[in-house]
Amino acid sequence: MNKITKKVKRNVFHRVAFLCLLVLFTNSFSFAQEESDSNNVSLEASASAEDVATVDGEDLVMKGEKLFKANCAACHSIGDNKVVGPGLKGISDRREREWLGKWIINSADLIASGDADANAIFEEYNKVPMPPQPVSEDDIDAILAYIKTPPVKQDVVADVSTEEVVVEEDSSVSLIVFGSVALILLVLLVILNKSRVSIARLAAEKEGVSFDGPVSLMEAFRFTLRNNKGLVAAIVIVLFFTSLVKLMDGAFTIGVHTGYKPEQPIKFSHKIHAGDDKIDCNYCHSSARHSKTSGIPSLNVCMNCHKYIDGSHGKTFSYNGEEYSMEEEIKKIYKALDYDTETQTYGDNPTPVKWIKVHNLPDHVFFSHQQHVTVGNQKCQTCHGPVEEMDVVEQSSPLTMKWCIECHGETGVATKGNGYYDEMHSRMTEEYKDKWLGDDKLTVEEIGGWECAKCHY
Repeated sequence: MNKITKKVKRNVFHRVAFLCLLVLFTNSFSFAQEESDSNNVSLEASASAEDVATVDGEDLVMKGEKLFKANCAACHSIGDNKVVGPGLKGISDRREREWLGKWIINSADLIASGDADANAIFEEYNKVPMPPQPVSEDDIDAILAYIKTPPVKQDVVADVSTEEVVVEEDSSVSLIVFGSVALILLVLLVILNKSRVSIARLAAEKEGVSFDGPVSLMEAFRFTLRNNKGLVAAIVIVLFFTSLVKLMDGAFTIGVHTGYKPEQPIKFSHKIHAGDDKIDCNYCHSSARHSKTSGIPSLNVCMNCHKYIDGSHGKTFSYNGEEYSMEEEIKKIYKALDYDTETQTYGDNPTPVKWIKVHNLPDHVFFSHQQHVTVGNQKCQTCHGPVEEMDVVEQSSPLTMKWCIECHGETGVATKGNGYYDEMHSRMTEEYKDKWLGDDKLTVEEIGGWECAKCHY
């Protein structure tokens, strides 16, 4: 065997060993990524299940978690980081319980009383008092207990209909599979390396020279790296840019909650109301036509119909795959309004319904429902999807800046029969009429809808 043949065989074995190590590294990276994704999904599922579970019979911390998410999480974290208001970690140690109760229930009254701490916080946070919270003293105790000792998340999913807990498949099974594959690859590498050394030594003996090549697996790996710098550089570059792309893709999903559909405290089916009964969205969300927000309908709007429709016919309806009694859900409206069905009178002890917000935009984004519904004459479904087909309303669109810009560039404004645009068209020069209206379509982009200050003033 000549020296060229010897060198070729040696390099072949080195490269095989190197590629096997690369496969092992890649599998390790992929497995770690999958485990991370699995854990994230598990935590999200657990959190989602806890949001909709009932509090009856649960301990104080679990009750506090639900109350915190419903009332506090939009402005506060349970850690040290500031959101809108300060982080609440250690708040029970820094403030007395009586003071916290007064601040949570009505901070404005506490500030007006001249309390030094309350006024210091008021000054620190731009002289904006915290809105009064519709919680009882027991609720406050539960919230403070949750902040002090938040529960450790478990990989479980709660069935909201039966409140049973279903344990997810143990991730140790995946760990065993991965360990087995890694062990097999390692054994193959050892066998390949021993075969390489044996063949190289035989070849050296036949040629009457001593074998001076790498013997151990690590020596072979280092030898391959030294003698294949171009290949190593290419692999490093590929891995770097692959990781960078994954990182950027992950960053683009921050704050995007497409598919989010929390169960509401009163099971309200949009499919029945907007779909089967064909009630106009603007009947309940009346402020959408003249305000930035669509508004949460007051229960008095519900009573326009449900004062007479009490669900006593015994019908059920589907909500998130489960069947619910119409009568029982309507009774929740009566209870919240302290309404007596016998005398048809309202009592003096109404309680607010803690609806869960589905669609959220960042605070630095300006969005007006009036501008879209009245001025643009757009249907609710343009942004919210086929609400009339949803039992549980979910976020249908990503609501990202990219999504909005694409919509502004493609969607035509409904100008026909819309008096808002009469004056604009009467003042428009012929040049721009041909440019903008020549295709019988006027987009938001063409009337300045891509200017930064339109949404970020």
